[in-house]
Amino acid sequence: MRVTLVRHTSVAVPCGTCYGWSDVPLADTFEEEAAATRQRLQGMVFDHAFTSPLTRARRLAAFCGFPSATVDDRLREMNMGAWEMQRYDEIRDEALQQWYADYMHLPATGGESFPMLRQRVGCFLDELRTLPYRHVAVFTHGGVIVAAGLHAGLFSENDAFSHQPPFGGVMEISIEQG
Repeated sequence: MRVTLVRHTSVAVPCGTCYGWSDVPLADTFEEEAAATRQRLQGMVFDHAFTSPLTRARRLAAFCGFPSATVDDRLREMNMGAWEMQRYDEIRDEALQQWYADYMHLPATGGESFPMLRQRVGCFLDELRTLPYRHVAVFTHGGVIVAAGLHAGLFSENDAFSHQPPFGGVMEISIEQG
């Protein structure tokens, strides 16, 4: 099965703000960015579409022609816990420096670790492979897309986040059905 992962467009929060599970507003450039994303998807035929429950993903799904995409909580961005909606340079938590040193394994205070995110994304993809679709669209977030790429074996954990698509970007993976 082909899975086209689509990252939401830019958000209207100050640069350097931690906003994982927060339902933040979209940037004023939404229509322009969404039109470019829709253009990237042009010509692709999808059997079904899925979306994160967060507005930034659902709104892009609707703009791209999927207003009734199936909402799945497993497609949320990583939960950043106590750090949500704080600027990284203003977080006063001793755990932040440890997280910076090992963000691929340690959780944010009161939030998720990347392995936890990978597990829930993996569960979504494992369930998806049992469904009778040939090509699906998934409107989601950067961390989810990186986790899906790792699950599909596209790259290693060492350089995983260098493969994160830009806002409005797309990544294709293939998963075995069975």
